Amino acid sequence: MLLQSNLKPLSIVSTSAKSLTSYSLFLSFLSHFSSLLDPISLSRSPSPSPSQCFSLLRTAVSSSNLPLGKCVHGGIITSGQTSDRFLINNLISMYSKCGSLSSARQLFDRTLDRDLVTWNSILAAYAQSADSDLDHVTEGFSLFRLLRECFVSTSKMTLAPVLKLCLLSGYVCASEAVHGYAVKIGLEWDVFVSGALVNIYSKFGLVSEASVLFERMPERDVVLWNVMLKAYVESGMEEAALCLFSEFHRSGLRPDDASVCCVLNGISDICSDTGKKYMEQIQAYATKLFFYDDNSNVVMWNKKLSEHLQAGEYWAAVDCFTNMIRSYVKYDNVTLVVVVAAATGTDNLRLGQHIHGMILKSGFDSLVSVTNSVINMYSKMGFVSFAKKVFTGMNELDLISWNSMISCCAQNNLEKESVSLLIGLLRDGFQPNHFTLASVLRACSSIAEGFHLSKQIHVYAIKTCTVADSFVSTALIDVYSRSGLMEEAEFLFQNKNEFDLVTWNTMMFGYITSNDGHKALELFALMHKRGESSDEITLATAAKACCCLVRLEQGKQVHAHAIKLGLDSELFVSSGILDTYIKCGDMVNAHLLFNDFPKPDDVAWTTMISGCVENGDEDRALSIYHQMRLSGVLPDEYTFATLIKASSCLTALEHGRQIHANVIKLDCASDTFVGTSLVDMYAKCGNIEDAYFLFKRMDVRNNVLWNAMLVGLAQHGHGKEALHLFQVMKSHDIQPDGVTFIGVLSACSHSGFVSDAYGHFYSMQKDYGIHPEIEHYACLVDALGRAGLVQEAEKLILSMPFEASASMYSALLGACRVLGDMDTGKRLATQLMAMEPSDSSAYLQLSNIYAAADQWDDATNARRTMQRKNVKKDPGFSWIDVRNAIKGEGYVPDTDFVLLDVEEEEEERSLYYHCEKLAVAYGLLSTPPSSRIRVIKNLRVCGDCHYAIKFVSKVYQREILLRDANRFHRFKGGSCSSGDYW
Repeated sequence: MLLQSNLKPLSIVSTSAKSLTSYSLFLSFLSHFSSLLDPISLSRSPSPSPSQCFSLLRTAVSSSNLPLGKCVHGGIITSGQTSDRFLINNLISMYSKCGSLSSARQLFDRTLDRDLVTWNSILAAYAQSADSDLDHVTEGFSLFRLLRECFVSTSKMTLAPVLKLCLLSGYVCASEAVHGYAVKIGLEWDVFVSGALVNIYSKFGLVSEASVLFERMPERDVVLWNVMLKAYVESGMEEAALCLFSEFHRSGLRPDDASVCCVLNGISDICSDTGKKYMEQIQAYATKLFFYDDNSNVVMWNKKLSEHLQAGEYWAAVDCFTNMIRSYVKYDNVTLVVVVAAATGTDNLRLGQHIHGMILKSGFDSLVSVTNSVINMYSKMGFVSFAKKVFTGMNELDLISWNSMISCCAQNNLEKESVSLLIGLLRDGFQPNHFTLASVLRACSSIAEGFHLSKQIHVYAIKTCTVADSFVSTALIDVYSRSGLMEEAEFLFQNKNEFDLVTWNTMMFGYITSNDGHKALELFALMHKRGESSDEITLATAAKACCCLVRLEQGKQVHAHAIKLGLDSELFVSSGILDTYIKCGDMVNAHLLFNDFPKPDDVAWTTMISGCVENGDEDRALSIYHQMRLSGVLPDEYTFATLIKASSCLTALEHGRQIHANVIKLDCASDTFVGTSLVDMYAKCGNIEDAYFLFKRMDVRNNVLWNAMLVGLAQHGHGKEALHLFQVMKSHDIQPDGVTFIGVLSACSHSGFVSDAYGHFYSMQKDYGIHPEIEHYACLVDALGRAGLVQEAEKLILSMPFEASASMYSALLGACRVLGDMDTGKRLATQLMAMEPSDSSAYLQLSNIYAAADQWDDATNARRTMQRKNVKKDPGFSWIDVRNAIKGEGYVPDTDFVLLDVEEEEEERSLYYHCEKLAVAYGLLSTPPSSRIRVIKNLRVCGDCHYAIKFVSKVYQREILLRDANRFHRFKGGSCSSGDYW
């Protein structure tokens, strides 16, 4: 306490405001030491912590308050903390930054336990003081030599002050020596060290050495670019400075006002045309970013135009240009470049052509920069022919001209022309840059021979050191992944030093293209784990991966992440998530998501319609189409094909006709995909005449269309016509495929052409190299069974290279019932029950076989076994289309033919109520006498109903079309198109 009272008057008398502050801070500090001055409290008061001392030292440094620092130093000595290396190092730094180098050196000399930080602190002190006293440079170098004797390795914090001493010394040899030492300890490419060396070499006039080091640096900031620009300008290397500025702009960093002023103020006379072109571009850039000031009217107007363009106010920019002309201000090339860019943003062709006309009239089309902007405008608008015309009419072409045209062709699906333009570029003596290579690689990924060219471009990129460019490496990854070479794509991906979102998105999409959605999701998870940001393309790609893998839970997680990032309202993202829900069968969430779409486009509407069809909700698909039309969105060819498929599934002929009318109205009838769907729809809806009429009108040599017609004829029992069509198909050199032969064999089966079926079956592999699949064997087995050749059919099944399907045994079992072959039927039923224990057809067919042979006990046992195993029979349903409304009738009958041991009158009574008979009766009551009755049944029609409907068609003179589970039956005049063979 005595020390405090003695200090207080002295401080008040002798100090200024700064000292008063020091005193008040010190009083706070001293309170921690009062116990040391008071013998009574010595044993109970703790020493101040290093953190408290460090806090006061920071205050002294920030306020440059040396007295306070000394007071703290005294307190550290008094408290016995002089062995605390952390505090000693901070004391050296404090003395240095407060301007007392001598105190810092004294403390350093007295410190015996020095670490690297201690040495770095004293070196920094000498480097700081050398600005005012160059004598300290030599002493600083001496300390660095002593340091190297004490420590094997140093850090960049050591080299920072030493490099400053090198710069202040003016000795090139010293800088080179430190450079060599940096290489030796592995710090040559440290951003700070290499940047400092570039600065030193530039200041010493060693521009070539600085340039070599600069070009090899992995990271360069704006300050370093400006250092090199200044070095080139001050050394009179104007061309090199302009090229460097162009490279600076392409690097992704934005040149600042210092960059622009350095070039514009430092370069006054340029002789070459290339240099003048660069100067024009830099002036335009300066105007665009408001760096270049000029009092002339045109520059001020250009600034206003650029401001509107940068804000995305394209029409405002056009209005500004109009006002400029009305003000009689003469526009220049910069004006035209900006206003062409604005016209591109409006996507208005007439406006763009008007501005193009002004350019031609004013003679500015002779300037390459202006004409390049016009090419870019037509390219972005999708008018390639106009862009080509401008390009071919140019008297002078630069690399940007070629790049613009190559990119234009690549973006507009003219890949081969894009490659041809690359050849023209090389012939003209230009060297492709990273933009050229990226555009051509994009074209290569879409053409058959592009892969070989891509490999050549890859080699060229390695030779020219452009392979590390983000655009080039990403394009290469895309090409390799699309070609299925994921190892090469992964090699390029793993050798990228920095995170690039576009590259990661491309890699994810590559995995999906290669059917490896698992790796795509792993990459997405890794991106999320590393804290990297995602964009809408990332999320849409991740959703596609979930969709391909049918991973609902992961799809929901992607949806949640999209909501978290605020990207769920992006149509590109939400459409991808919608597709995931649909493919995973979660139609509830799909409808909820779709209803939240603010403005669905045609793709979203079509996705929803297709999803309903895929998940068996065709009625809702047609309802959504109605909503789509009310919203004003027009369907495209894929929408129509999906709707036609919905009509086919529902066998809703009138709906199908209405959609056909819309197809004609919206001029989509010429599309082969739509036409094929219509042929298939008419055939499946029972109107084979309209299907054939439409088929004949479509002069298309496409096996998909011919297959649809051929299968349709086979299902309608027109076996001869189907086989004739097959012969015509071959005469037109239309190559048949596996589906074609399913139609041919099905026609033979339904028409009883067993020998023809065998002939076509063996012809598949012999004449066309098509290996028979299980579906082809099934058709041949069915043909043999229908013809009563059950034993031969069994032998065929045993000779198959596949496991027999349940449908094969079921078909043969039905044949056994018709033939009364009880032994074979029993054996086949046993095999069928073993394959599919829950299928009711085996039990019912076996029961019927026993019943037909009057073995009623065995028939009853078969049905009891079915009941004991809790096997349910599929209910029989029939539908009839009356006045564009589907009416259904159905019930679950006990037997197909009521083959039970009951009285004859009871048998007849039960047969009255088979659902197809009820449907036909409803049709007779509800439809005009001249119209065709159309009935659809979900099961195979029984023999009694088949006979009854033939009789009805004769008595009532009505045409009745019945579609059962196997085929179409056309009843007319008491006969059926099946020839009673089904």
